[in-house]
Amino acid sequence: MAIEIVLHDDVRFQLLSRGQNARFPKKDSDRVSRIALCENSEDVAEVLERFVSAGLRPTVRAGGHCYEDFVDNNPQGAIIDLSRLTGTTLKLNAPKYCLGAGTTLEQAYLELFKRELVTIPGGTCAGVGVGGHIAGGGYGLLSRQYGITSDWVTAVDIVTLDCSGNACVRRADKTNDTDLLRACRGGGGGNFGIITNFYFDILPKVPTEVLKGIISFGWDEMTEERFIRILHLFSNYWETRGTNPETWGLFSIFNLSHRSSGRLSISVTFTNLDGTVNDTDVVAEYLALFDECKAKTDVSIHPVTALDDQDPAHMRTNLYVGKYPLQKMGWIDLQESDGDAAVWTINMRHKYKSSYMKRAFTREESACFYKHLNRTIPGIDLSRNRVLADSFGGAVNRKQMLEQTASAQRSSILKLQFIGTWTNAAEDAAQIQWLRDFYTELYATSTAGTKYRGVPFWSTAYEGCYINYPDVDMLKHNYWPQLYYGTGDLFPFLQNVKRKYDPNNVFRHAMSIPL
Repeated sequence: MAIEIVLHDDVRFQLLSRGQNARFPKKDSDRVSRIALCENSEDVAEVLERFVSAGLRPTVRAGGHCYEDFVDNNPQGAIIDLSRLTGTTLKLNAPKYCLGAGTTLEQAYLELFKRELVTIPGGTCAGVGVGGHIAGGGYGLLSRQYGITSDWVTAVDIVTLDCSGNACVRRADKTNDTDLLRACRGGGGGNFGIITNFYFDILPKVPTEVLKGIISFGWDEMTEERFIRILHLFSNYWETRGTNPETWGLFSIFNLSHRSSGRLSISVTFTNLDGTVNDTDVVAEYLALFDECKAKTDVSIHPVTALDDQDPAHMRTNLYVGKYPLQKMGWIDLQESDGDAAVWTINMRHKYKSSYMKRAFTREESACFYKHLNRTIPGIDLSRNRVLADSFGGAVNRKQMLEQTASAQRSSILKLQFIGTWTNAAEDAAQIQWLRDFYTELYATSTAGTKYRGVPFWSTAYEGCYINYPDVDMLKHNYWPQLYYGTGDLFPFLQNVKRKYDPNNVFRHAMSIPL
């Protein structure tokens, strides 16, 4: 099928002119005038050149999960949709593995598993497209063991525009356009061109088996002191014991949900570095940390045992740990359970923030979490709001990757995602303000100096923010690029790449790399 253009009178237009965040586009007049559905890199080049010559501003969609309005709010512009550029089909004169930019994470995991018994250390939300995910870094349950996904990229196909508006399909690799390749390995989507394919010379093997568990705490019996202790035990582990390579197969997420949700939970995923779970000492040690924090209504922590997948009753207990051969469970099933990923429903409205932590939470920070997770606003439903504190570090923190990729955060032990989720547009202002108040107070005492109060600026405690979780609130700070790209030479490098490959600033949005 050739390029297909979807216009207003097409029944698909309303759906295809918006992504997963129902906040955008804010009004009908903000919608694009058309959407181009492309099949390959040549289609993308053709339609890009056509749109630009017609004066239509192009924005690009892979999975449609952009956290801000960078794609959907484009009045009378055009979306170039990459959702048909999918799969892992091998290509001539290319590295061994290929992922089309429109491939979802679910497709990537399943097809790579079936084809070669390999995987990418990507995220937990199955519907996310790899185009934006990998371009901004891409991390998930295997990242402590294998690094972020962009660490494994060895080439990309990318469509760029010269100063005359001529489109070119480039293969950026270790010998051609090496600066562009580095920029595409973590520099963020929508900056330099349209990535259509990612290539990998090698990829990590899929674990043959995994252990999986949840520790759940009820809010009803949660005191502030108990909460602070639990948060300390969690974060201190990753600052200390979690830096040991034998723990790098352990990944854990603390779902710090609002009190109105009823419960807090810590998910656990584990595999040994050899891909087995023959030795379970690491995960047993980690679970035992929380023994002292059990309340009367909490289920006691059981020894790690094989869990029969035919026993759904056991799955419903407050804590379970199980051993699943991958062929029984499937890597996607493992990643998507327990609510670790953001819930994507077409009528849901969202706001996000992010930060990286280089040390355990202080008592003051934990008290701030407790305050805002217990805060109420009359008439506003905060039950879906939460902070996901993901274990980080391990193989991600290999310093040699700083010079090969555009992902600067290589010293962190935790990555935090602040999430507001609601359904009623009338709640927008209150929901967003709740998140802003929480975030600003949490970082009110800056360890980087008074200039940086209210944000996790780079210091002995923090390592900025994650570009795949863009937050337009950060634009009020003239140092916002350093929040995402660090205080070294990475941001100037990305600006040079931008000037070289997108001289007319065609690929732009509120937080794109400025010329």
